[in-house]
Amino acid sequence: MNPQIWFLTGSQHLYGPETLQQVADQSAEIQRTLAAGGLPAEIVGRPVLTDSGAIKQVMLDANADRNCIGVIAWMHTFSPAKMWIGGLDALRKPLLHLHTQHHRSLPWATIDMDFMNLNQAAHGDREFGYIQARLGVPRKVVAGHVADPTVVKRIDAWSRAAIGLQHLRSLRVARFGDNMRDVAVTEGDKVEAELRFGVSVNTYGVNDLVAVVDQVPDAEIDKLIAEYRDVFEIAPELLGDRLDAFRYAARIEAGLRRFLTDGGFGAFTTNFEDLGGLRQLPGLAVQRLMADGYGFGGEGDWKTSVLVATVKAMGAGTGRGTSFMEDYTYHFGPGEPKILGAHMLEVCPSIASAKPRAEIHPLGIGGREDPVRLVFDAAPGPAVVMGMADMGDRFRLVANEIEVIPPDEPLPNLPVARAVWKPAPSLSTSAECWITAGGPHHTVLTQAVGAETLRDFAEMAQTELLLIDERTTPADFSDRVRWNQAYFRLARPL
Repeated sequence: MNPQIWFLTGSQHLYGPETLQQVADQSAEIQRTLAAGGLPAEIVGRPVLTDSGAIKQVMLDANADRNCIGVIAWMHTFSPAKMWIGGLDALRKPLLHLHTQHHRSLPWATIDMDFMNLNQAAHGDREFGYIQARLGVPRKVVAGHVADPTVVKRIDAWSRAAIGLQHLRSLRVARFGDNMRDVAVTEGDKVEAELRFGVSVNTYGVNDLVAVVDQVPDAEIDKLIAEYRDVFEIAPELLGDRLDAFRYAARIEAGLRRFLTDGGFGAFTTNFEDLGGLRQLPGLAVQRLMADGYGFGGEGDWKTSVLVATVKAMGAGTGRGTSFMEDYTYHFGPGEPKILGAHMLEVCPSIASAKPRAEIHPLGIGGREDPVRLVFDAAPGPAVVMGMADMGDRFRLVANEIEVIPPDEPLPNLPVARAVWKPAPSLSTSAECWITAGGPHHTVLTQAVGAETLRDFAEMAQTELLLIDERTTPADFSDRVRWNQAYFRLARPL
């Protein structure tokens, strides 16, 4: 897919052909300025829109075009909003209303009524804003001149959310086995997920995967081992007396990758309680596939797998990472309280601070041979952790802004990849609010996208988002949970 954002400019025939040509020329200049800002999607201009028939047709065309991830609309002049009713009602792609104008500064000494008639986005965009509000159209409004980096940054955030939504709508998830027994939060309504998000989630027998793994030729394993040696540090025993285990880990990767590729899957889950004929719990294979953009959830957690895949699509091209994660244990002091996150094996190397090291260690659960995994510390910097929960009548996204930091001390006896972070506004407030919201223990940690992109995504997907940040207090957060409960119940169709 070549992601495109269609740029729509509104005007009307009242101004005459000469003025409309100026509108088209200035719209093209605005588009070039946006394109120069390094947005993650191509800006594609459409002819100036001046009547309801053309407006509705361009919206229907946007719906049908697989490359179109959303539309930006700008009323360069005054575009009577009744013309937009049919088109806005038909639009099924994300909408950003750009409230800008061609000139940045007023030409005080020369301004006349010709200039005023041509440059009246302050007038036209308010008319357009009314009809969007009247129709209840989900959209993002960004105001400011396109030469302002802040404006471009906000459009970038929206664009990434639209890319994630487009990816989600065609995502297929393979679940190898079911959820971990007796666990509540990893359950979820797969029919509602397909209705709400477009994602298809289905279960496959683990031994269907094993059959593919067992057929991987030795030459393919040799190639992967050589690749591992190039990109990772390798524990000496993996090239010595544990080479067979190392080669089997490579075999799992090759077989799992083939299964996912052949089936058109973009995400998957595993479950240590259901490993069939696999000799190891997949560790290295999962980490490698996540690094290539696949979603993953442990213990059959398909909702987190879906979220990992979606956020990875949002963050593509940023050079920053996204991973499956779990809040494992706390440090309450001395010093500033913080969280140690990890999982049994499956943390994505895209968040690593340095070259990961391939190691092999026993695993006390699963009842299989010692699994191979990559061990590393996460790179420091601002990030967000988020999770998805099924609340019965809707899906809920819970997110927390955090700061990933180095561990206070080395962790020589912890043989898994891990991240240490300070949650905003504090560990106690973060934990209280997360638990109040019913947030899951499996999460997605990302340094590639921020809270604004998540807000935009939640608006596009018409899904609840509860954000914990520096301004959050437990009392206000509890109120927000109650208000949301009332809103989403009232907003449900009969």
